Amino acid sequence: MASEAPTRSRRERPSKPALSRQWIIQVTVDIVRREGLDKATMRRVAQELDTGPASLYVYIANTAELHAAVLDDLLGTLAVSTHGDWAERTHQLLADYRTLLFSYQGLARSALIIRPSGRNATILYDNLLGLLLEGGMESSRAAWAVDLLLLYVIANAAEHASPERTGAEPEKRPDSERERITRSIIDADPTLTPHVAGHADQILAGTPTQRWDWAINALLAGFAVTPVP
Repeated sequence: MASEAPTRSRRERPSKPALSRQWIIQVTVDIVRREGLDKATMRRVAQELDTGPASLYVYIANTAELHAAVLDDLLGTLAVSTHGDWAERTHQLLADYRTLLFSYQGLARSALIIRPSGRNATILYDNLLGLLLEGGMESSRAAWAVDLLLLYVIANAAEHASPERTGAEPEKRPDSERERITRSIIDADPTLTPHVAGHADQILAGTPTQRWDWAINALLAGFAVTPVP
């Protein structure tokens, strides 16, 4: 008669890795990549880590802090390009930030509520500030300009991001939504909204990329000539 395999004691089984703030954030990032930010709750992350939600609160105060930590972790992927002058590199860094926000469902709209903070957010701020100073912008203006540039990127991404689709950039906006917006301008009542009705062609002119580039250029030009109080 064959001998039975010895029962393995619980003490001999490999123990789970100790929880840490960085491990929690990394697991959350993985969930966000697969399922979107809305699914990254404390309960869902705890389930992925095979532990109880209460264990996470030792390292993360709440879901808002968790989402802020995820955003800061993702900001670590951004870097200043080595090609082009200061203005071209500024455009590229801001475009890369917008693409990052588009790439994860729910991230852009969350960033409007939970302003990015942390080590990598500070590095992004520093990189943009350095580019504006390199371009000859007076330091007090440059310091305030960075805040508005970052806010514009977040607002633009949040406006155009599709809650149903991950990575839905403005150029890929669903035709039905594009048509609805266009039709509301074309059909504007000239009695109630004479300016919109009379300038519909100009309002609808340009591609999303052209309008994005124009907005960044307009902001940079305005910062250069507008003194702080």
